[in-house]
Parts: sequence; C-alpha cells; structure tokens
Amino acid sequence: MHKRALISVSDKQNIVAFAQGLVELDYEVVSTGGTLKKLKEAGVPAVAIDHVTGFPEILDGRVKTLHPSVHGGLLAKRDKEEHQKQLVENNIAPIDVVVVNLYPFKQTLEKQDASHEDIIENIDIGGPTMLRAAAKNYKDVTVVVDPADYPTILQALRSGDLDETTRKELAAKVFRHTAHYDALIASYFTEQTEEAFPENYTITYEKVQSLRYGENPHQEAAFYKNPLEKGLSLATAKQLHGKELSYNNIQDANAALEILSEYNEPTAVAVKHMNPCGIGVRDTIEEAFQTAFDADPVSIFGGIVALNREIDASTAEKLSGIFLEIIIAPRFSEQALEILTKKKNIRLLELQMEGKDHPHHKITTVGGGALIQSNDRGSIRETEVTVATERAPSEQEIRDLLFAWKAVKHVKSNAIVLAKHSQTIGVGAGQMNRVGAAQIAIEQAGDKTHNAVMASDAFFPMPDTVEAAAKAGITAIIQPGGSKRDQDSIDMCNKHGIAMVFTEMRHFKH
Repeated sequence: MHKRALISVSDKQNIVAFAQGLVELDYEVVSTGGTLKKLKEAGVPAVAIDHVTGFPEILDGRVKTLHPSVHGGLLAKRDKEEHQKQLVENNIAPIDVVVVNLYPFKQTLEKQDASHEDIIENIDIGGPTMLRAAAKNYKDVTVVVDPADYPTILQALRSGDLDETTRKELAAKVFRHTAHYDALIASYFTEQTEEAFPENYTITYEKVQSLRYGENPHQEAAFYKNPLEKGLSLATAKQLHGKELSYNNIQDANAALEILSEYNEPTAVAVKHMNPCGIGVRDTIEEAFQTAFDADPVSIFGGIVALNREIDASTAEKLSGIFLEIIIAPRFSEQALEILTKKKNIRLLELQMEGKDHPHHKITTVGGGALIQSNDRGSIRETEVTVATERAPSEQEIRDLLFAWKAVKHVKSNAIVLAKHSQTIGVGAGQMNRVGAAQIAIEQAGDKTHNAVMASDAFFPMPDTVEAAAKAGITAIIQPGGSKRDQDSIDMCNKHGIAMVFTEMRHFKH
C-alpha cells in the first residue's frame, strides 16, 4: 500500500524536488490549488485534494482541506485499533507526511498598499489546522513546515532513520511557526482595535543570530528582531566590516541609536555601558565627533560611536585614531571605508536613519512575568518650560538646557548631565542619590563647569544639588519640578543667580 503525503505550500521553493523525492520513495502525493498545478507542470504525479475528500474546493479556496478525510488521516493513531477500524469504516487513508507553509500574512502586512481586505484574505485557516493536527500526532506523522528542512528529511526517509525524536523536533518547529503566525495576526487586530494592554499580551520575534554569550561568558544569548519593526532598528543595519556583534555591543548600539534619534542637527554620540559618555552637536559631522570625543576622551575608549551623517575621510581619520568597538552611520564614503577597514576588528554598521524612534512597547522581564510600558517619547520645547526663578535663562542657556534635557533622558537614574555649547561636559549616571550623581558630573567636567548648564532626570528632593551646582559655577538648571521642597531649590537658585526651569516631565531610566 502506498504511503501518502499531503503537500500544500505558499512558499514553493524546492518543493518540486522534494515531492519528486517522496514519489521515488513510493509516496502518493496529494496536493491543492497552485501547488498541485506546479507539481503537475513539473511532471510530478499528484492527485487533487478533492480526490481525497470527494468535495470540491469552495469559497474561493477558503475551504478545501477542512474535511474528515484529511483530518482523520492526520489524527488517527496507528497503534490504536479503534482508530484504525474507524478509518476503514469511513474509507479514510492515513496521511504519513504533511508539507505545509502558510499564506504570506507578514509579507502582505509589509506592503505599503495592502488593504484590510487583502490582509484578511491572507490569514490561513486550513494550513495551520493541518499543521497542528499533524504535529499533535507527531509519533505517526512527519510534518514539514520549513523548506530548508527538505534535504535532511528526504535523506532520513531514504535511510529509514527518521525516528520519533526527529518527528518531535519537527512538531516543535511547527507549533513555534503557527504560534508566530497567530501572534502576528493577534498583533494586527490588537493594533486595529487600539488596545494598548490587552488581557493577553502576545508577542513574537524572529531569530537574527546566536551570540557567543550574554552579558558574561557563562550566560547563553541570542539576538531576535521584531518581524514588523518599521522604525530605527539595529536589526536592519548592514554590517560592512568587523567581528560579529556581541550581546553587550547590541545593547550599547541600541542605546546610542535611541540617543541619536533625539537630535536633527549633525550629531555624534559616544556610549559606554548604555550611558552616553559624550554627545556633540555641530555644523558638520567631523566637528560633532570631535566635540563628542572632547566631552570625555577617557571613557570613549572601547566605546560605541553613532553619527547621523555620512562619514567622510577626515572624520574617518579621527575615528581611526582611537579604539572603538562599533561605528554606526547612515553612510560611509569609499575613502572612509578604506581608512576604517584597516582596523581588523572594528564593527562598521550602515543604518538608514530617516525614521525616528516611534511608539512601541518596552518589555522588561521579572521573575515569573514581565513589565510592559510605552517607550519614553517625552520631549519638551522652549515654550513648554516654566521659569521657576527670578532670573530667566538666556538664549544660549535655553539652547543648552534643551540639549542637556534630551541627553539626560537616556542616562541611567539617578542622572545628572552638564552641558555647554551643545556638548556634554559631565555625566553622572546610576547613582543612589542625586547629589552624588551631580558631584560625579561636576568632577568629570572639571574647569569646564563655569557658565555651564545642568539637567536632572527627576526633581530635587532638597537643595543640596543646587548648592553643588552653584559652587561649580553652573548658571542654569532644567529639572521636572514637583517636589514638596521645590521652593528650597528655587530659593537656593535665586541666592546664587541661577536660572531654573521646570519641565513637569520626569525621565527616570532604570
């Protein structure tokens, strides 16, 4: 008696060779629609699904495999006498191999001109049902969802060593595949109904690469991407040169991109351990990098630099003069590549930066669950700040205050940033108290603090941070306000002639 294989694929790559291999192994091939047509055109003997079901494909192909003759053949246990008896009584033949991949739902979503109706019609019903049925009965049925597996499976079938363990692995792949497919559909409908935090939060990612290890060598890790990501994303970067990215590289590079997205002018951002160690804004990208470097020429060593303009030869010469892990830019000139690729290990990433950071969810896992929040897209304009002190900031001070406010948003709390002339000069990150963060930033800035400005990610619970700023010669402060003791800080600013503005917006970053 012939063994039976059911083949119905949207992605038809290599399907003819695989089907021919099954025929050579004495399988009867049953197929549907476009797959059947392709197999017959290639001379592969195949029978139509309605030959099995005794019922025609209907409703524009919406119903063709949803039939007891199909699902009985998939779900019947071979070692259960009653199941085998029922197959005979109902004239149903077992199906031994199922080869199915699904309607291109994701590809349809990605099309700019796809209508809602197009998207709905690309929700596969029969395909996932067959896959799930075959995977449930993996002990008796071989189920194949990935064209990359065709050669391995054919070889195993030829040699007779496609065992239950392998079929279980194939079943696991199927359930991951259908879960991924359904998660995309769920995400689409959730977006359509504008439910930010539904009762069940379904998310799916696609593997980009395995990583050698995680934050530390004893931790395992891999990099996954959001399959429908449309914004500024490291997953879309093209690596032009250098070693494979590590877990920490990816974390730092993502932080650099998030900071860079705050600025429209030619900007360079240097990052270490997910905190900015230097940010510079200037008229040219070469000047911007020099400014970011001068902000902290010590911490930038071994760091990551992201720039939002093409890197030319002169900028590349400066970049090549220091040890950097990664350089990210929208473009590298030929001369710049020639200069930078002389350094064997430096990673060069080309990433289009037209798209800014867009609304999305930040997910942090905790023991037994996850915290999910919208990303921090808070920003402030000059007209939206409130002057809290007797003295208002000058035009130069307000420019620097807004520059520093964009920077402090991306520094781990408690966070203080000092800036002057669109350059960070001191960064205090991740401290347990705010005045401690201020003291670190002031010490780092050294004699640059005179006439500089200060940004704080959250309010001052007491006036000690203002007092430290005054002693350092800082002339203006931007902070959220909202403390019960705001007046103490205001009084301290007035005492020292410091201008202070409130944003009424906090930027905690844990």
